[in-house]
Amino acid sequence: MPIYHKQGNIPPKRHTQFRKPNGELYYEQLFGTIGFDGMSSLLYHVNRPTMVKDVLRSRDVSPNIAVDKNIKARKFVGFDAVPVDDFLESRKHLLVNNDINIGIQAPKKSMTDYFYKNADADEMLFIHKGTGTLKTLVGNINFEYGDYLIIPRGMIYQMHFDTEDNRILYAESFHPIYSPKRYRNYFGQMLEHSPFCERDYKLPTNLETHDETGEFIMRIKKQNMLHELVYTTHPFDVIGWDGYNFPYGFSIHNFEPITGRVHQPPPVHQTFETSAFVICSFCPRMYDYHPQSIPAPYNHSNIDSDEMLYYVDGDFMSRNNIGPGYITLHPGGIPHGPHPGAYERSIGQTETEELAVMIDTFKPLKITEEALALDDGKYYQSWLEH
Repeated sequence: MPIYHKQGNIPPKRHTQFRKPNGELYYEQLFGTIGFDGMSSLLYHVNRPTMVKDVLRSRDVSPNIAVDKNIKARKFVGFDAVPVDDFLESRKHLLVNNDINIGIQAPKKSMTDYFYKNADADEMLFIHKGTGTLKTLVGNINFEYGDYLIIPRGMIYQMHFDTEDNRILYAESFHPIYSPKRYRNYFGQMLEHSPFCERDYKLPTNLETHDETGEFIMRIKKQNMLHELVYTTHPFDVIGWDGYNFPYGFSIHNFEPITGRVHQPPPVHQTFETSAFVICSFCPRMYDYHPQSIPAPYNHSNIDSDEMLYYVDGDFMSRNNIGPGYITLHPGGIPHGPHPGAYERSIGQTETEELAVMIDTFKPLKITEEALALDDGKYYQSWLEH
């Protein structure tokens, strides 16, 4: 996300001496991506960020693949997933490939006894239910219903919840997550035709600097292993930082839909992009206004992508028997479109209140055992006329 931000105290010149009130040096860290060629921030720590005391244990958290090559359209009842106390333990990978892990979680408790870092993937957390604070070493972001949280790989964070009733759709991306390049000018600023702009972002604030020593548990995910390390200083000891690589939030309610006289294709809903998939937001909007328009989407073939839809709220006009927390998968290779009756009943409608998140992957998705446990088993037959 090409936008500059800073928090706390930083020296006037990078890579120069920056001293504490007692004369000792702060410790500079480059938090960067793609070698030294991608987005980066410069962080200044009270203590060395490198002091590992012990490695306690490691365990395999690889997805359990049940269907490696899928051709069935599927529907998963996401709210059937049982809430779990621990944030990481609550994660259920549902649809995966070498580019992305898509899943849901229903954590009940805040992360208070450990810190977490995903060393492999950028994370997208979509908050379906719950409020709280994303706490990181570069500042905090308050979140609520409808917020996307984008957390770059390597970012140390904790999730603090206000209640135990929380539902999250997440994606672990092994490619950097960016705002769509067609919305940005040569310098990276969002263009006038973009459905959102920099003013809509929730940036980190309230930088907390902890100068504490002791034993601090850090859980690090790397190569599908979850490692548990002990650091001797508090991970949130940054006194100041600046740059372009940091977590941010964006509310789906701030996405301004692009509409037209006839039905617009799914790319108009695009919110984020990578080289391997896109994320789209379907939001309340006016329907097409050509006098002969058919607001429901036309049937279309998924030849080059698998389509996953996560239903958030409202009445999704092209689907029957869909509720909040449901997930549908429309695999590449076969066409899909409105359910029987939806095409016809959309005529004459003027607006929709639907709210959904779509992820289209450019490579096929595999189905996990956790997903099959939520599968209704008959969705692929739902286009039959009775």
